Amino acid sequence: MLEKEYNGMLFDQLAMLDRLARIATDEDMKEAIALERSDVEKKLYQNPPLTQ
Repeated sequence: MLEKEYNGMLFDQLAMLDRLARIATDEDMKEAIALERSDVEKKLYQNPPLTQ
């Protein structure tokens, strides 16, 4: 898998988490979504990139 494809999948996950956050009503669920979002962002913005 190319880094570009992997990043595309991570952006899709972020979009899904944003949609879930908009409809979540429970505070525990919102917190869980925020934690998942943080994990995805760490992967997306890791340094050094996967190609190095």
